[in-house]
Amino acid sequence: MRRFAFGPAVCGHLDEGTAREWLIPDGCGGYATGTVSGLRTRRYHGLLVVAGADPARRHLGLAALDAVLTWPSGRVARLGTHEWADHTVAPRGHRLLAGFELVDGLPRWRWRVGDVVLERTLAMRHGRPSLAVVHRLLAGGPVSLAVEALVTWRDVHGERTADGPPPRVTTTADGCVVEHAYRLRGPDFRPAGVWHRGVRHREEAARGLTPTEDLWYAGSFHAELRQPGATVSVSAWAGDLDDPPPPAPDVVAAARVRNRAVVAAASPADEAQATLALAADAFVVRTPAGPDVVAGYPWFGAWSRDTMISYEGLFLATGRAELGRDLLRGYAGTLSEGMLANTADTGTVEYNTADGTLWFLHAVGRHVAATRDTDLAAELLPALTGVVDAHLAGTRYGIGADPADGLLRQGAAGEALTWMDARVDGVPVTPRAGKAVDINALWVNALAVVIKLAWQARTGAGAAQRAHPAALAAFARRFPAPTGWLYDVLDGPGGDDATLRPNQLLAWSLPYAPLRPEPAVLQRIGAALMTPLGPRSLAPSEPGYRGRHRGTPAERDTAYHTGTVWPWLTGPYVAAWARLGVSADQTLCDADGHLGEYGIGSVSETADGDAPHAATGCPFQAWSVAEALRARRM
Repeated sequence: MRRFAFGPAVCGHLDEGTAREWLIPDGCGGYATGTVSGLRTRRYHGLLVVAGADPARRHLGLAALDAVLTWPSGRVARLGTHEWADHTVAPRGHRLLAGFELVDGLPRWRWRVGDVVLERTLAMRHGRPSLAVVHRLLAGGPVSLAVEALVTWRDVHGERTADGPPPRVTTTADGCVVEHAYRLRGPDFRPAGVWHRGVRHREEAARGLTPTEDLWYAGSFHAELRQPGATVSVSAWAGDLDDPPPPAPDVVAAARVRNRAVVAAASPADEAQATLALAADAFVVRTPAGPDVVAGYPWFGAWSRDTMISYEGLFLATGRAELGRDLLRGYAGTLSEGMLANTADTGTVEYNTADGTLWFLHAVGRHVAATRDTDLAAELLPALTGVVDAHLAGTRYGIGADPADGLLRQGAAGEALTWMDARVDGVPVTPRAGKAVDINALWVNALAVVIKLAWQARTGAGAAQRAHPAALAAFARRFPAPTGWLYDVLDGPGGDDATLRPNQLLAWSLPYAPLRPEPAVLQRIGAALMTPLGPRSLAPSEPGYRGRHRGTPAERDTAYHTGTVWPWLTGPYVAAWARLGVSADQTLCDADGHLGEYGIGSVSETADGDAPHAATGCPFQAWSVAEALRARRM
């Protein structure tokens, strides 16, 4: 597993240090996250972010713990870093940072002030919203340490200000309880009670969102560090407030052991695979309803399309097949009219994807192929043949097979049903109504999966047996375009669309792909679309190309699928070449540096289409990590 270490040149430089973010999950959908420098740049940054029964419904509790050192002489050093509404940065504790490390997945800072060196390590207790913070004096002393708790309790997507009432803080024998929602524990707690007004989040400002909030200074913990080796611990937890977690040092030790075990279970072949195996662990969560997948941190919840695309990398490549089996069975229970529920961050359940269901069939097929679990095949086969029947008959949003050629069409006014689903003011940017190449590659693959599972279960495949040959032949006949690549959409409102996009990679990369890849075509696609982080969503030569995924929500959504790079598509690109027996090692090596430059130890959601292809979107994205891991294990 790669060890990420940054010295004063990065930690002490505000722009460099804030460009790199760390994350530790709690296994329930909550987390702690922030930047190397310690500056909170997002509304989502905090040390205790608590998920509800739905991972998308998170609340920010403990925002920050600011350490303050005081010498017997009266000298004071404040180790925190905050930016305020007037853009001033105070205190400037990042300038005192001697280093930051991510070791065994746990973040650790070291501050140096004269001959005093103070270390802080964070960990979360897996399976419970519980944070452990351990401070250790490494050199110098004696010195007094105060740890100031800045708190709130709000929806993680919003902000809370001093215009309303302050958080309710109740003092306890060893700390305090905030809003009856979470508890803080540590030595010698001294209540305070004052607003810190105008805390600024520079990333939210850059994203065109509200950039400021107010935090409540609840009080501080105090201890004397008399000699090197002395420690001061603070814990924070939600849930059953009368059931405290183990001592913070024990939580840290247990987290290290668990993280190493997670990596070992994946049997990584190299350091990059080991790093990605631990990154994958962050997205697999347990909820009251069963196992699920968080699509991305810090703001996404569970999305069925992302879950199923990620399935092979997150579950089969990491030794989680049994947990994955439970997930597949749970998702099968959401099928309605042949469509898989698309659980959304709004907390609602919708059936509004043309591909999520087909990715589900793909995931079931990969699971059975990897595990030989014919019992699961037999159990789910009636539901899967029902999916085929519903698609042949026609289901929601105009999704259905065309009797003329057996290909799958989709589209409804105001909807974007493929993975290219961005909208601006309710209008789809890339509606792709008609017969999309990726949807039909998945359709052909899904029909073949049902046939294979039926054979393994020693039963009939139903309508899939007849539908597959027709769809396969029509795909091979109709999708090749005169341009030398595949049409992106057939029979759309404007006719056939040969726009150069990466969706066609699925036509060559899926296990039962409808076409055999041609080296010359893959080379042309690679030359037009590939970047070090993966394929662009649109070739720069095409009208409407946007090379920067920045700005306001509308500007970002417009660029989302019109040039922005999507690292998850590296998986299909590498798989297409692998079917020709060609290694894509250089493609994978080009992305290795990214593991330490945005979401440390993870892979981002997106990146700019234009060089230098700076990362954008969620710093920690499930399908990006899953497909990177899968590609490296081919």
